[in-house]
Amino acid sequence: MLPNKFSTALGTAILSIALSASLAPTADAAAYHRLDASPTGSYRIDPDHSLAWFTVGHAGVAVVVGRFDKMSGTYTFNSADPAKDKVDVSIPAASINTDFAMRDHDLRGPDFFNVREFPNITFVSTRYQPTGKDSGQLYGKLTIHGVTRPVAFHVREIGAGPVPALPKPWGGYLSGYEATVTIQRSDFGMDAYAGMIANTVHLHVNIEGIRTAG
Repeated sequence: MLPNKFSTALGTAILSIALSASLAPTADAAAYHRLDASPTGSYRIDPDHSLAWFTVGHAGVAVVVGRFDKMSGTYTFNSADPAKDKVDVSIPAASINTDFAMRDHDLRGPDFFNVREFPNITFVSTRYQPTGKDSGQLYGKLTIHGVTRPVAFHVREIGAGPVPALPKPWGGYLSGYEATVTIQRSDFGMDAYAGMIANTVHLHVNIEGIRTAG
């Protein structure tokens, strides 16, 4: 019995290797690489390839990760004149998702985001200050729970260029960025359960946009 099982398993493994080798030339012919064309232009955020997420300490022993499943907005980038850069993002607060329905229900309620009264989280930029070839500080006004505060996101360009392989509505001339900032939730009127949930929240935004002009 054992020799037969071993022979069968060995034969299956060899067949799998052979099939993989035969398919390799027909898979991606080009290696994955960063597109480094100019990101200058105006873009519409692609909600299917963008994500806002956060981490926050829980009970003094762990970190909870959450995300928002919806996002919309626009941005303009001008590599020759950063003063013309603009970002306008809107996130439905009710789209919060921590993969725990009971917790998400509480987060949508009056102790936290209070989505009935304050349905949207928004960010509107005021200026962009480059700190390197592909990085900078994006200053603006962040509104959460009906409270608006000035913040500065650290922004890094991931890449930019034409992507003809993607069909509409996703393909075209694309650019992508990641942005991070640390806030205090109490600054936005959300201080419930201070003994169980950390005040410091780390926000991360990954954006892919489709160029509409420029």
